[in-house]
Amino acid sequence: MKKVLFVMQSLYNGGAERSLINLLNELPEDKYKIDILLFKREGVFMKQVPEFVKILDTPVALNKLSVPLKKSGKYIPVKVVGTTISRLAEREKKQQEAYRWKHCYTKFIDDLDEYYDVAIAYMSGEILYYLCDKVKAAKKYVWIHNDYRAAHHPREYDYPYLKQVDGIVSVSESCSDILKEEFPEFSDKIYYISNINSSEVIRKRAEEFVPVEFKAESYEPIILSIGRLSPQKGFDIAVNAAYIMKNRGLHFTWFIIGDGPEEKNLKEAINEYGLNEYFQLLGKKENPYPYIKNCTIFAQTSRYEGKSMVLDEAKILCRPILTTAYPTASDQIAADKEGVIVNICAEDIAAGLEKMITDASFCHELSDYLGMREFGNSEEVRKYMQLIDNNHIS
Repeated sequence: MKKVLFVMQSLYNGGAERSLINLLNELPEDKYKIDILLFKREGVFMKQVPEFVKILDTPVALNKLSVPLKKSGKYIPVKVVGTTISRLAEREKKQQEAYRWKHCYTKFIDDLDEYYDVAIAYMSGEILYYLCDKVKAAKKYVWIHNDYRAAHHPREYDYPYLKQVDGIVSVSESCSDILKEEFPEFSDKIYYISNINSSEVIRKRAEEFVPVEFKAESYEPIILSIGRLSPQKGFDIAVNAAYIMKNRGLHFTWFIIGDGPEEKNLKEAINEYGLNEYFQLLGKKENPYPYIKNCTIFAQTSRYEGKSMVLDEAKILCRPILTTAYPTASDQIAADKEGVIVNICAEDIAAGLEKMITDASFCHELSDYLGMREFGNSEEVRKYMQLIDNNHIS
């Protein structure tokens, strides 16, 4: 039985985290001995980890250097010094984190004692660096869930680590092509494997409740978005679009599921534009599927993505979709069949949503088209197993 380790930041409500949980629940219990190491042993998906998977205790130094400063205890000076020198050395946040790891954090974190047949960093950045620097394994792989170029990953820092791993996995064809352009010398070890989505599980969980936030007596359109409250997801653009729609006299409620660093700024903008009755932040939800099932329109306003799990989930639940035209959007949405693709600006998002709100027959056509197709891909787990078993995908 192969010993496999997955390394992840936490199990909060993000697409990569949902992808990992879905994968773990599809892998055969009798084939692998699976451990998970989390930098922060917390998150809404902790309860969804299957019983046969062991969640390791996080090494103290690794945990204390990953949590907010006030919780870092004796490692506060390390965090303060590391963060300060990285900000002096680099401008971009991802570059700062990479510099801080290389020149500071890695010196204080011990190697992991256990030896594994296969070890997987399920995201890049510090998770990849930890895998290469601190984990002993016969084979090592990293998953990159976003458009590498659009996400401004720190190529100069990533390169020596990507050189060490046995495989680099991307979740969409476009993202895989971008990686091959950025790292042509690694082309032979770059793989494309889709995130796992079980349509059966998603439909079942969508029936667990009706969201109390969605007023049963209200006939106003309900727009829903899901994602971390970060610049990547473009919720600041969504607020501006909602303001335009309000001023045009449209009636709607736009709900956002998720939390993150932009929460304070978004709340201030909502108040400033007088959108409290139109735009509401719901926080994180362990089960978002009833919200998707019961919304009128699912809207994704991202500046960039890899392959969005939540778009596939909305397709499985037959919701009309509006998404922005980030580089990989057309990989997932057939324009005017599966959804509407608009430019990444508030005016075009508002115009697209107005069309969908005022043209019910168009939305019905989108839903009907989605309902006649199958978007689950549990069979994709075969590729994950091939990579774990023999470093080859057929």
